[in-house]
Amino acid sequence: MARKISIGVLGAGGIALRKTIPALARAANCRVTAVMDLADVGHIAQATGIAKAYDNEADLLADPDIDAVYIASPVGCHLRQIEAAAEAGKHILCEKPLTLNLEQAHRAVSVCRKKKVFLQEGYMMKFHGAHRLIKQFLDEGRLGKPTYFRAQLSCWYPPIPGAWRQDPRTGGGGALIDMASHLLDLLEFFGGPVKRLAVLTGNLVHGYRSEDAATILLEFRRGAHATIDCFWCIPDQASRTRLEVYGSQGAVFTEGTIGQSTGGKMEGIFGLGDAGYDAAQDKDVDRRFQAIRFPKINPYRAEFEAFADCILTGRPPEINGPANALRMMKLIEAAYASAKKKTFVTV
Repeated sequence: MARKISIGVLGAGGIALRKTIPALARAANCRVTAVMDLADVGHIAQATGIAKAYDNEADLLADPDIDAVYIASPVGCHLRQIEAAAEAGKHILCEKPLTLNLEQAHRAVSVCRKKKVFLQEGYMMKFHGAHRLIKQFLDEGRLGKPTYFRAQLSCWYPPIPGAWRQDPRTGGGGALIDMASHLLDLLEFFGGPVKRLAVLTGNLVHGYRSEDAATILLEFRRGAHATIDCFWCIPDQASRTRLEVYGSQGAVFTEGTIGQSTGGKMEGIFGLGDAGYDAAQDKDVDRRFQAIRFPKINPYRAEFEAFADCILTGRPPEINGPANALRMMKLIEAAYASAKKKTFVTV
């Protein structure tokens, strides 16, 4: 039987309990050996069928049966836990954002490099089957020259006492760092490096410290433009989480692929070439978009399998590795600087 990487989970409630532990249980080259959480970890272990439960990270990191850790704790804990895991010789897959700021991210990357452990960040949307297919279309030139991207991710996130995402001291910020960062990562995956950006943030509905609204305008080095809109003050049922990718010869649209799911739907139109100028500009006509099938890949399972494969083969992560983590933190800080200065910021 092929070897499986033994993983311990730091911060086993929340996203870990809802999404990632079930995905890990189905990963071909991983197994969950232990969970750690400060609240009701025994119940979590029992609910997930995991044998070992710890109420502190030091005991989990001292467990000789664990090869690597998955960190899903609040962002304010990430740097300390990354440093402790690296000192213990454990490879690390850490949820996004990697840390509260770029200075902390450099420290996290440095200690992992020093201790010779792999570090991968949890930007899982690049593993979604629809997004991998869009990347293939772009690389093959199926859409012509990329011209414009739009990505949308919103939800209703009301004030909750003690919610760490609602205070920048524990979460680094709000809708921008928590959700728009996913889309910054995804759009750079599609369009290459961003050249400059301009950002609006604010609290449009909710009164907590973190922003509940973020809108980003992007220009890529290759010339394409993009917009990202992320809100914590739009009801879930009112947001279709649309992704739009346009080129000089076609377009691809998705709904429901951005987020934590496996499914969604996708449609596209290709091969338009130089269709000439339509002087009538009638926009109420049927378009020849066709449904596109894509492989249903659980993005969490896929990111864990990629992480475990790196450990098994000794190859550093090619997707979501340290360079990408630092790049994302640089973009996030530039975005907040733009919102504060109310001007474009070059990245």
